[in-house]
Amino acid sequence: MFTLKNYTRDNLKNDILSGLVVAVALVPEAIAFSFIVGINPIIGLYTAFILGLVTAILGGKPGMISGATGSVAVVLVGLAVEAGDLLQRSGLSGDALAIGVLQYIFLAAILAGAIQILFGILRFGKFIRLVPLPAIYGFVNGLAIVIALAQLKFFHGQNWVMYAIVAATMLIMVYLPRYTKAVPAGLVAIVLMTLLVALGHIDTLLIGDLANLSEFKGQLPSFHIPPTLLSWEALKLVAPYALIVALVGLIESLLTLAVLDEMSGTRGSGNKECIAQGVGNVTCGFFGAMPGCAMIGQSIINFTSGGLGRLSSATAAIGLMVLVASLTDLLNIIPVGVLVGIMFMVSIGTFEWSSFGHLKKMPPEDAFVMLVVTIVTIFFDLAIAVIIGVVISALVFAWKHAKITAHSRMLGSHAKLYELSGPLFFGSVQSFHEVFDPEKDPKAVIVDFKNTRVMDSSGVEAIEKISQKYAKAGKKLTLRHLSDDCKAVLARAQANITQEEDDPHYKVARDY
Repeated sequence: MFTLKNYTRDNLKNDILSGLVVAVALVPEAIAFSFIVGINPIIGLYTAFILGLVTAILGGKPGMISGATGSVAVVLVGLAVEAGDLLQRSGLSGDALAIGVLQYIFLAAILAGAIQILFGILRFGKFIRLVPLPAIYGFVNGLAIVIALAQLKFFHGQNWVMYAIVAATMLIMVYLPRYTKAVPAGLVAIVLMTLLVALGHIDTLLIGDLANLSEFKGQLPSFHIPPTLLSWEALKLVAPYALIVALVGLIESLLTLAVLDEMSGTRGSGNKECIAQGVGNVTCGFFGAMPGCAMIGQSIINFTSGGLGRLSSATAAIGLMVLVASLTDLLNIIPVGVLVGIMFMVSIGTFEWSSFGHLKKMPPEDAFVMLVVTIVTIFFDLAIAVIIGVVISALVFAWKHAKITAHSRMLGSHAKLYELSGPLFFGSVQSFHEVFDPEKDPKAVIVDFKNTRVMDSSGVEAIEKISQKYAKAGKKLTLRHLSDDCKAVLARAQANITQEEDDPHYKVARDY
């Protein structure tokens, strides 16, 4: 939560002005993503308002912007098609069909939000730390390219004026901050380009040409319980899509939080963000909006424009709704070119240019992960890209550590000691078995685990098998210096293995 008494005059001004820039930048994005799903653009605008306001208040990172996003919209396309086919078979058509499809989308928002709240309560947000740095670089670079590519469709059928407005906007964004940061460069570009086009009667693409927002003037979201909420058939249809929406939304939101953490040098709360996204999406479902998540492009616009507090993201959400409800005529005359220019600058700022320098220093496998995640993000899906990056990194890690080494020595003439090093898990089981020689070893064998750990059930099973081999050869196998976590794993597995009591004079380093 935020209180105005904690703000200085400059911070208050920066948050409000930055929020207003973001409010305008949210409009074409919300409209475009609504078109992707095939629904009324007011739905996407409601999402930007509701989800943006809820996450501004409850979110894990001040200044993050949430709303309708392309990654979630792509998932909803499949749901809309499947729900439309089902409703058509039941005899619906025209407006009734469109309204019916919306009820499934609202249900998806509610279910996805509930899943995200559960993730936050279970504190699963911390698992974003499992995403390796090369995968984050790949995600950021891929998303930057996607943001830029998404703007190209606006150039279709346009003349040189569109290109001139985009170029002028980008120049303002680059050079104005060198002279003054009193007013966000994006806001200056929007005002100047809109005045130039309006007063000069210049023919170019305007927001009103994409969707006439004037017909929504005065309309605000209202509470509504989707009838699909009580339908078992609808729940079965929507549940798989809701799960994907929840996962995609959380991955994009938590990665956006990680990127802003790096830019700001402060740390946000992943679990709070999970709950905030969930509460926001549930609210969207009950107030006639589609689900969404954090928006990295708009979040970076807010950050670079000086919006560092919760007031900035709250201003963006409220400002958007004020624009839609009362100033739609003004929104309609804003040139699309100025917003495209802003998004191009966001793309340039989002791209991790330093990753090219890192490529030379990275191990080949890390460079491969970064490139794969970038390519998959561009051509397929953000969630799939990040999951692939994590899986590849995990496999590489397992391969590198899939080896147990041992130093052995005789203790007198009738006993042999094996001192192991390395983790014992599914990947190192084979090398573990290769260490021992039950046939040639003496009657008593001691295995010292002070430099190793039993990590999983495969490790337990490996110990049991080697113990059985020594028992079959008529020899005694004893385990020494097992850590508490190793003993717990063996106890849960009910392994019949002889464990030597630790030497009271021997201290194992604590695990922190």
